Amino acid sequence: MADRRLLDAAAPLPDAGPPRDDMPQGSVSEYVDSLKASPRLGSQVVYHRVLSGRDPEFGEPVRPWPRAVGNLLAERSIPALYAHQVRATDMVRAGRHVVVATPTASGKTLVYNLPVLERFLQDPDARALYMFPLKALAQDQLKAFNELTAGWPKDARPRAAIYDGDVSDYARRKIRENPPHALLTNPEMLHLALLPHHEKWSTFLAGLSFVVVDEVHTYRGVMGSHMAQVFRRLNRVAARFGAAPTFIFCSATVANPGELAQKLTGHEVETITESGAPQGKRHFVFLDPLEGAAHAAIMLLKSALARNLRTIVYCQSRKLTELVSLWAQDKAGPYKDRISAYRAGFLPEERREVEARMSTGELLAVISTSALELGIDIGALDLCILVGYPGTIMSTLQRGGRVGRSLKESAVVLVAQEDALDQYFMRHPEDFFERPPEAAVLNPHNEVILARHLDCAAAELPLTEGEPWLDISEVRQVMTAMEYDGRLLRSKEGDRIHSRRKQPHREVDLRGAGASYRIEALPQGASVGLVDEHRAFRETHPGAVYLHRGKTFLVKDLDLGSHTVTVTPARVDYYTRVRGSKSTEILEVHEYGSVWGTRIFRGRLRVTETITGYEKRKVRGGTLMTIVPLDLPPLVFETEGVWIEIPMEVQRQAEDKFFHFMGGIHALEHAMIGILPLIVMTDRNDLGGISTPMHPQVGLPAVFVYDAAPGGVGLTRQAYEKADDLMARTMDVVASCPCDLGCPSCVHSPKCGSGNRPIDKAAALFLLGALRDAPAPDIGPQCLPQLPDKKEETPTDGIAVTAHIPNAELRYGVLDVETQLSAQEVGGWRNARDMRVSCCVLYDSETNDYTAYREDELPAMFDRLQALDLIIGFNILRFDYSVLGPYAGALDLHSLPTLDMLQEVRRRLGYRLSLDALGAATLGAQKTADGLQALAWWKEGRIDEIIEYCTKDVELTRDLYLHGREHGYLLFTNKAKQTVRLPVEW
Repeated sequence: MADRRLLDAAAPLPDAGPPRDDMPQGSVSEYVDSLKASPRLGSQVVYHRVLSGRDPEFGEPVRPWPRAVGNLLAERSIPALYAHQVRATDMVRAGRHVVVATPTASGKTLVYNLPVLERFLQDPDARALYMFPLKALAQDQLKAFNELTAGWPKDARPRAAIYDGDVSDYARRKIRENPPHALLTNPEMLHLALLPHHEKWSTFLAGLSFVVVDEVHTYRGVMGSHMAQVFRRLNRVAARFGAAPTFIFCSATVANPGELAQKLTGHEVETITESGAPQGKRHFVFLDPLEGAAHAAIMLLKSALARNLRTIVYCQSRKLTELVSLWAQDKAGPYKDRISAYRAGFLPEERREVEARMSTGELLAVISTSALELGIDIGALDLCILVGYPGTIMSTLQRGGRVGRSLKESAVVLVAQEDALDQYFMRHPEDFFERPPEAAVLNPHNEVILARHLDCAAAELPLTEGEPWLDISEVRQVMTAMEYDGRLLRSKEGDRIHSRRKQPHREVDLRGAGASYRIEALPQGASVGLVDEHRAFRETHPGAVYLHRGKTFLVKDLDLGSHTVTVTPARVDYYTRVRGSKSTEILEVHEYGSVWGTRIFRGRLRVTETITGYEKRKVRGGTLMTIVPLDLPPLVFETEGVWIEIPMEVQRQAEDKFFHFMGGIHALEHAMIGILPLIVMTDRNDLGGISTPMHPQVGLPAVFVYDAAPGGVGLTRQAYEKADDLMARTMDVVASCPCDLGCPSCVHSPKCGSGNRPIDKAAALFLLGALRDAPAPDIGPQCLPQLPDKKEETPTDGIAVTAHIPNAELRYGVLDVETQLSAQEVGGWRNARDMRVSCCVLYDSETNDYTAYREDELPAMFDRLQALDLIIGFNILRFDYSVLGPYAGALDLHSLPTLDMLQEVRRRLGYRLSLDALGAATLGAQKTADGLQALAWWKEGRIDEIIEYCTKDVELTRDLYLHGREHGYLLFTNKAKQTVRLPVEW
């Protein structure tokens, strides 16, 4: 057990002796000096920088605070607010939307609490919605809110309450009936509980004055694209009750906080980024360990504990968290009771206990995943150890900001892993401090996500013409397509749009894109959670090892029909990784230009991914155990991407020097994806790539990088804008890596579907050099790839349909069949061929007459059917043709040009409607009888009455067809008793 040997061998730096409760705290500077002088780790320190502290900067508000609010500040020994707090609260009090993006521990809580309390003093009916991405943050802020107002008289004190999944059903009902002044919740509860049931929240929504969105930088990528729609839905529902709340955003340091907040809400947002809070001297140490990041982190932690330094250790994975925690439990000796893990899988009460013990100083160290990156109060800390680069400069600064509050000296130690970004900063540490934080990216018009929220919005309140949201061209386009598909239904009058379902919300996973799959654990079938379709194929295929909240499951079944994943608890010593193949089709080109000596494009792609099997690899060491084949349908989705061409001359040069060309472009693709998070705030798992030696539309070799989320979230847009930087960084990563053949630090990818084969690092480096030195390429429309043909579309009554002009000379017929026997008499509907014909009626548009055919006259009818250009019926394919089949001889009825109106209705709506229901709503006409009555007439020999009834059905079907052909829709009454349009195209 190599990891266990590492634990046993771990030894501290020169320390300050055994721990004692009365032992004075060691100096952070002395700790850093000891690390640099350590025989074990000193030579592995590649960089040390000291950031000087700064003094506080205070300000005065434009309008003095009410005496009650001023007293709150005085009771907390706050003589004045920091300058950024004053500027932000002045704007909020003036009704402006604000985003405050300042470092951790800069007092952002007061920015929103003070205006909320002031508004409460002015208007006791005012309400505020506080949004937090984590439950622990809500608990922390509830405590802060209550402590702030504790000195006010109880009957005059504003109430605050948490509304999340940990709250009992009884408590939730009480909160709805008597809502607090400040409601603390999370995105899922807003989406699933408040918005769909807004009528139950009328008191709260009518008084909604503020929406506080904490840690807004977490709402990026797929999650951000979802939240952009959730906030727009919130604005719609609030307006329904006469409210127009002011948004207050708080963020870590990102490059574009104002743009992020604007995309999330559609509002203009004032931006505040300059902090007036004080900061002490801070050491940054970069360490590139020889024996592994976990080993080095354990030694650093032991030395910190010996010096009584309060420490937080951030691990990049649960596995590393558990490894360091194992030492904390088994090897810490006298430190055992003063150190704790903190990760997903802990019960809420367990997490709160850790937070409280850390805040009071009872705990000396905590080992955490990213769960403690956000602003949960765990008191003042001295040292932050990062086991692996967190993926972004923003996250690194956010985690490092947990230490050294006020003017206290602190240190951040970044312990590198073998990832490309980790090693990049080990080789270029200055670049970390010189480059600005990344921009947070989201796409508020991702059509996949937008469609799901338009469905939710229409179920909450009917969409109406003239809404500002619907005036946006991208939204209008998606809404029109949804109408055409029958997912949204226009009212009879045409001015209101409804969802076809009462409550579609539970099918929308805010952290995924596309359709959702429900994960159920055997044997009870308890719900484990949701996974979006794109991730389901990769992470929950049969045989996959699936992790959820610290527990391990084996996937037993992936049911594509019911969108259900069945798992069972398991303890295994291996993990799984999929293998597969991908192809891409270019659908649109949005931009094109040049980068180095080649052309670069940005556009819309259709990616087809086929999962062919999966690997089983040992947890310890990653040894390949076996490869298991899978038979899954291709996963096809549209997204945004960028691609570069590889000129034929560059390919020829590489092959002349006997480089493996495919291995070179494959390595180039991996390297680009690995370094792109240096430029865009993302994870490499949010990106995909394809390298092809000859793309049929491009006519050249090409390397594609695309957003891995269906619809795209805007990541590769920035890649296109910073293409020169991306190419330069990619070349530097490959060239400066000391490995010979390629490794995870440069050109290997942990999620490569072909197992990183073929890979040729030297070929990638040659290709990059050749592209850099190649002459500038020709740019122009003649260089565009060949795109697929588009169908022209034309609006009909506000509904987009494929352009089609009905031919006035089209000869069509309308057919209906009545039977002698019932389904019950022949053993069920599957035996319809045995029900025998009592009569058929056929309408012929050429003669404009109705002809009845009895059982012995059917050959004449078949001759007439074959002369028609189109045969129309209602359930004709599954029923009428089945009944007629035994009489048709060699004629294949299903080969005739047929329009089955029932099938078309079901295809658009997802469920069936009766001919009677469509006739009543559309034409005010109904059937004159039913099939059971016709069967009774047959037994009584009343064939003329059957013919008359059948003729009326044919007439009704014909009139519905003509109405749909002329107007582009039929009408029906939905379950909410609303008469709505069903778009049709025939």
